[in-house]
Amino acid sequence: MEIRKYNPEADFDGVARIWREIGWVESGNENHDKALKLFAEQYDSLVAIVDGSPECFVSTGMGSMRYQAQELPLSVVTAVNTSHVARRQGLARRLTAQAIANDAVAGAAVSVLGMFDQGYYNRLGFGTGTYEYWHSIDPASLRVPVTPRPPKRLGADDWEAIHRSRHNRLRGHGSCVLDAGAATEAELLWADNGFGLGYPDGPNGELTHLIWFSTKGMEFGPLNAWFMTYQTTEQFLELMALLVQLGDNVQLVRMREPADIQLQDLIHQPFRRRRMTEKSEYENRARATAYWQIRMCDVKTCVAAAKLPGESLRFNLKLTDPIAGELHEDAGWRGVADDYVITFGPESSAVLGSEAGLPILEASVGAFTRLWLGVRPASGLATTDDLRGSQELLAALDRVLRLPTPKPDWDF
Repeated sequence: MEIRKYNPEADFDGVARIWREIGWVESGNENHDKALKLFAEQYDSLVAIVDGSPECFVSTGMGSMRYQAQELPLSVVTAVNTSHVARRQGLARRLTAQAIANDAVAGAAVSVLGMFDQGYYNRLGFGTGTYEYWHSIDPASLRVPVTPRPPKRLGADDWEAIHRSRHNRLRGHGSCVLDAGAATEAELLWADNGFGLGYPDGPNGELTHLIWFSTKGMEFGPLNAWFMTYQTTEQFLELMALLVQLGDNVQLVRMREPADIQLQDLIHQPFRRRRMTEKSEYENRARATAYWQIRMCDVKTCVAAAKLPGESLRFNLKLTDPIAGELHEDAGWRGVADDYVITFGPESSAVLGSEAGLPILEASVGAFTRLWLGVRPASGLATTDDLRGSQELLAALDRVLRLPTPKPDWDF
């Protein structure tokens, strides 16, 4: 078995076979093939060669994540795929660990991914993020105090303008952007009957706000609103008003609840709608799922980004990190397991070592990342995750680390 960088000429057919086997692309779909080529070539991709053929494929892309007001260098695991003949051999873990290590050496402070299920990526140090709320809404039930203007029709050929709009959107704590254009272009090409509606209101005609849809039922829906961008809350309301107009025919729109917005505020009689549509094709409902995970790759950089008002709190941290067990011994980065003196406050820091007399927190990197990001408070993590400390220290951490709910606002 050989692990090496993806070679487009030698490896594309083998990687495409893997993606067809797992159902990520359809045979004979030209848009899917084009999207996969963009995806594999624009991201940093690794393959595991077994008997002369790629049987495992992992890709990562660089970007940034906003922590409070600061941008942190981000590595995004964009694909982990193993063929039917190479399962349960540890290839995916080893390739993913190596890809994360490569990005950490290149400067990534954090790594994030979308998981197929909880538990697998914990073995590489990842901890689960916050719940994402997906609403299925009859657009005719929306009450929006805005009359929208006629929008511009958008297609996959507009990917550059859409990608810039995603970068320039209103962003909050935990929000992410991916640098590579394939992060948007490939996504648009994969969409079933994809189309967008938006407004080029920028000074030079730039797209300022838009919604991107896919659907298998063009007349009545459901429409899947995979992402939206906006720079002001007024623009958000105009997009929601567009959905109201679609409600003349479309009977259901599925969309993720934006950060800092409670969509139920805009729905007329939501419980009545839910009861009336229960178990139908157009059932109105809301579902909460935590499907993304995150881990620190640079503890010092991550902790230093925290600017917390009020008191300062200092403690010793004993941090464990399982990723080293999946990395070759000569890897340039072997995780972040070590002892640290942590300060959280208006000026935060992480210094290697320990200091006598300070309280001690023991944690896995996944649990500590969740604490630092604000996914859950220390007292909750001590109950359900790998994090331990005195009751006094946990209470102090609950008091000092009060952060907005982190939302990536970009699916991986």
